[in-house]
Amino acid sequence: MKQLKKKITLVAVAMTAFFFLPATAQTTAEKAAEAYRSGDFSKSIELYESIVAQGLSENRESADIYYNLGNAYFRSDQVARAILNYERALLLKPGDNDIRHNLRFARTQIEDKMDVSSDLFVANLWRNIVNLFDSNTWAFVGIALFIVFLVCVGVFLFVRVLWIKKTAFYAGIVFFIFMLFANAFAFNQRNARVHRKTAVIMAASASAMTSPDANSKELFRLHSGTKVRVTKSDGNWYEVEIANGSVGWISKENIEII
Repeated sequence: MKQLKKKITLVAVAMTAFFFLPATAQTTAEKAAEAYRSGDFSKSIELYESIVAQGLSENRESADIYYNLGNAYFRSDQVARAILNYERALLLKPGDNDIRHNLRFARTQIEDKMDVSSDLFVANLWRNIVNLFDSNTWAFVGIALFIVFLVCVGVFLFVRVLWIKKTAFYAGIVFFIFMLFANAFAFNQRNARVHRKTAVIMAASASAMTSPDANSKELFRLHSGTKVRVTKSDGNWYEVEIANGSVGWISKENIEII
């Protein structure tokens, strides 16, 4: 009987722990949201940052938390931090219109405005297509297209009507190509999350140099909130590329990876 009571006690403790952890996290999120609604943006930021830190320690991230954190930073006039968190939210949920809208508006508040080079325009157009959905959605689309492709193959092999066979043949080719694109998009999305190669300037002003050396020549200067693409790393320096195609080296202390 004592063993039975001991087992029941252990199960009860385990279940209590299981339900306690999510409740605590939810309570923290609710407190952060309440602080935001009451105008205490500093407290809201503190609470949302604690949720982010806990999530990263457990190897998980939330687009919604990043989005809310970005809103709190924006309302506290920390535009660069707002952009950083909107970008992180968009990386996890690329098709979300609310995130895109707030990010576009936040970008209107930064100092650096630059034209996009023709090469980067094509790359950005491709990226916009890829970012219509997240990796899981693209993977689901790829599976659905593969099933349709198999149906077309079956129709081509077993139906004897010539025009139906021809239709199935060409439709199968089209669905197969679309399937390849969907899988490529899914891979691209996942790769972007795992190997993060974009960053945001966090310093009020950051010099881009010709080489990873503080004594080298300054090429141009960037300001807080500007998004850059990281191409290389050398010690305490990142080589970055900006929207107009210019490349330079910036100290790591001045930027933060998305």
